[in-house]
Amino acid sequence: MVAGGHLTPVPLESVYSDVVSLRSLRIVIFLAELNGLKLWGADIGNAYLEAKTKEKVYVVGGPEFAELEGHVLVINKALYGLRSSGLCWHECFADTLRDLGFSASKADTDVWMRQKPGSYKYIAVYVDDIAVAAHDPGEIIEQLKGKYKYKLKGVGPLEYHLGCTFERNKDGTLLYHPKKYITRMMEQYKHMFQDQPKLYVSPLDKGDHPELDSTPELSENGIKQYQSLIGSLQWLITLGRFDIATTVMSMSHFRVAPREGHLDRLKRMYGYVKKMKNGAI
Repeated sequence: MVAGGHLTPVPLESVYSDVVSLRSLRIVIFLAELNGLKLWGADIGNAYLEAKTKEKVYVVGGPEFAELEGHVLVINKALYGLRSSGLCWHECFADTLRDLGFSASKADTDVWMRQKPGSYKYIAVYVDDIAVAAHDPGEIIEQLKGKYKYKLKGVGPLEYHLGCTFERNKDGTLLYHPKKYITRMMEQYKHMFQDQPKLYVSPLDKGDHPELDSTPELSENGIKQYQSLIGSLQWLITLGRFDIATTVMSMSHFRVAPREGHLDRLKRMYGYVKKMKNGAI
């Protein structure tokens, strides 16, 4: 069920809910590799339903509630869609981790740590997605399932997490890449332009000056396309494709009033990303 939180009054107190930064997640993964820890991932399927809401919300039951039709039904769980549900779930899971002996890192409060003789255990939390770095991650997972009754999905060695695929090359070195996200980007491109981008070996031409472009300004629909493409490229940088960071930053300057030539440059960048889709860290 999804609650219509937009129909409820705006709370006076803050309902902001934090998530682990991708930089912190990379540091946790690095520490796991450095210290010989196992990396597991999991998704908490019943996340919001495990937390109680602090909002006073009710509905009048319709015919779908059978014998309860017409009754006033009070919602006591943090259903997805309420204004405070994200924060309620964040606090609920934080209590669970504290009960397990973990404490929040002072550098990033969504990285949880527990010291054991000779090493630390780490859990990085992004809403209902967790990455566990420990010598025995299975023990932590079993506690979450058994003692706290969380329904976990996708449990096992970290393979896909927050848009990135994790795998090892022939010599056992861990690497990650956003190939699946790039595939979705190309599907988005084809939906927009009914074609695939041409392939290029560089994001922009050498010595190109997009600020000197004098082609006609884009229509309202063209501006939306430009902003959508730029947004996808910016997230791709966040996922580790730092090779396009400078060019994307340059083209981001024209988001408000881009020209046809600027859109052509973004198409070229998509062609470069498709050509170099195997880039990994």
